[in-house]
Amino acid sequence: MIKAIRSLYYILFFLTPLIISPYTSELFEFNKVIFIYAVTILIAFLWLLNKIQTNSLSFIKSIIVIPFLIFLISQIIATVYSIDVHTSLFGYYGRFNGSLLSIIAYLTLFYIFLDSFTEEFLLSLLWVSILSSLLVILWGIPGKFGHDLSCYVFTGEFTNTCWTDQFRPAERMFSTLGQPNWLGAYLSVNFFIGLFFLFTTRHNPRDVPAFFYFTYVLLNFAAILFTRSDAALLATAVGFIVFLLCLWNMNKNNFMPLARKIMLLSVGFLVLMLIFRTGIDRIDRQIESITDRKTTTNQIRAGSTDTYSVINNVTDSFDIRKIVWKGAVDIGKAYPLVGSGVETFAYAYYFKRPVEHNNTSEWDYIYNKAHNEYLNYFATTGTIGLLTYLAMVLIIIYLGWKTVLNYSVQAPLKQKRKILLITSLLCSYISILITNFFGFSTTVVNLYFYILAASVIGFRLFQQARQKELFTITIPNNIIRNLFAGFLIALFIFLSFSLVKYYVADLYYAKADSQTRIGEYSEASNLLRTALRLHYEHVFEDKLSYALANLSYLAYYQKEKEAGRTLMDLSRAYNDWSLQASPKNVMYLKTRAKNYYLFYQATLDRQYLDKGVSALLDASALAPTDPKVPYSLALYYSLQQDEEKDLKKKSMLQNKSLGAINNAVVLKHNFEDGYYLKGQLLKKYGQKEEAKKIFQFILEKINPYNEEAKKELL
Repeated sequence: MIKAIRSLYYILFFLTPLIISPYTSELFEFNKVIFIYAVTILIAFLWLLNKIQTNSLSFIKSIIVIPFLIFLISQIIATVYSIDVHTSLFGYYGRFNGSLLSIIAYLTLFYIFLDSFTEEFLLSLLWVSILSSLLVILWGIPGKFGHDLSCYVFTGEFTNTCWTDQFRPAERMFSTLGQPNWLGAYLSVNFFIGLFFLFTTRHNPRDVPAFFYFTYVLLNFAAILFTRSDAALLATAVGFIVFLLCLWNMNKNNFMPLARKIMLLSVGFLVLMLIFRTGIDRIDRQIESITDRKTTTNQIRAGSTDTYSVINNVTDSFDIRKIVWKGAVDIGKAYPLVGSGVETFAYAYYFKRPVEHNNTSEWDYIYNKAHNEYLNYFATTGTIGLLTYLAMVLIIIYLGWKTVLNYSVQAPLKQKRKILLITSLLCSYISILITNFFGFSTTVVNLYFYILAASVIGFRLFQQARQKELFTITIPNNIIRNLFAGFLIALFIFLSFSLVKYYVADLYYAKADSQTRIGEYSEASNLLRTALRLHYEHVFEDKLSYALANLSYLAYYQKEKEAGRTLMDLSRAYNDWSLQASPKNVMYLKTRAKNYYLFYQATLDRQYLDKGVSALLDASALAPTDPKVPYSLALYYSLQQDEEKDLKKKSMLQNKSLGAINNAVVLKHNFEDGYYLKGQLLKKYGQKEEAKKIFQFILEKINPYNEEAKKELL
């Protein structure tokens, strides 16, 4: 049974980085997290079944694991008091990693790995990790040269054209990880695993030549350069320095043989940087001054939250991060103890979103993470969550370095190899801490975060003669043992079936999303209903509400008023249910406003304008710095003004619409659509000269190519 469990860990670490699918709503993270859940369920089932069969329900005897338990408790508390309990349980839909369920899965894998730990098991797992990362690198490299393998598998075309402008593998490689920074973080972890095998080749039981590891490390570094991930490059550089210092400390008396290998590596790294550059302007300018070559170092950054272009006046990524970090700190201050709730940053950020975010190139992006793992924990799980997370980190750093620093030069070769292994694990762990500071953890990186921690603790327990049992529960007779086993089998079947339904529901949701984009609302609503029957997600309800609102509008247009009223009632019901599940969700309030606009268009009943305004005012109270809300309010007030017969009220609504649009352009000083609407409203209200000034302002200060503004000035 233990052998089967270890094999599942090998499968987990080999396949998780490679798994992607074009059929799910999110190509990368969703498929990986579902696979992690599936393997975790199977590992836990086999582990518990083995405990029952051997009549030894034993638990690890060590104070070291207590911080991990306390961290789990902090996440449970943050979930209980969350502004959106469902999201805290399952994760923000589209990211998933970091939810309470995922943390339980990681900690389960952590604990069972620790219980099954041997040095040979760890070495085999690290070897599997090297092989998997090599495949990830090889999969991504063709995309760097315009021939992406994922595109070939998905569409049959060996080009990069299957990706949108947000994903440009020729400019920033992301392979099967999803984003360049995610790939960079993963490769940085494996970089130090490769270094360990390279510097222990002569004593490695596996018959693999040093040349393989040497080539792997250089290829890994080249791939990190291809990601153009500053954080990954920094993490690799810092970890490499730490690794070399520890290596020198361990081999003071005989460092020259190692020095030659280090020199070859360093020359290899330098050559790669000379050829491919780093993507960091200051470093690349120095390289150019040395090589006397002219090259463009301003790379367009690809990724859903990392797209930067000099041509389009795109904001520097670090400037945006500083703004988001400020918002995260403010959320943490607003919810100081347990935060807004696990994985609720996407919703809570609206509450404290700094107004300066509106003037960045990513002003209308949904930020579902704080782009700093530590601030993300502070914002969503409060001081308690952050401190317990840091406690986990610090105990691993302390245990690892204590082992490394206690090393004696006279230690036997086997002990030296073990110390170098721990050093490599710590360097990998530190690389995660660094990349997490400038970004956030993903499914793959979190696997390493917890298993690397378990490995360091595992060595510590070995030093303590493997006294791991805290206590042992003895099952008194076979009948009770069989009952336990039966319950375990039933639970395994239930969890497996639930996971399958979860995955299939997303397949329907993905199809519904594609149908919605082409206006096939009837098919989309049927698919969303099926998805909801399989697995509940309030995001499904939100999408279904909007699809039904569109169907209601179409029914009224086709003179089918009874059907239109029924669809309208259903649309409102689903919107109400989504807001009951997520009452502080600004996006769902925006859906409500869009729905009421469609209802008004269908019926010309003014009550829907009033209700739409009410929804937007609720949204404004939650998201006071979102310029899209007052923009929509201006439209609604303008429509109310059209409907109003009383001249005094008509004038009041006119002022309200102008006040709302003025608020929108104050919140975002380069709001092109906002200024255009302001010009339209001024023109509508007879202020034609003022309207012309606005259209002129658009052309002079915002976009000289705005054709609509040009037409208004003719």
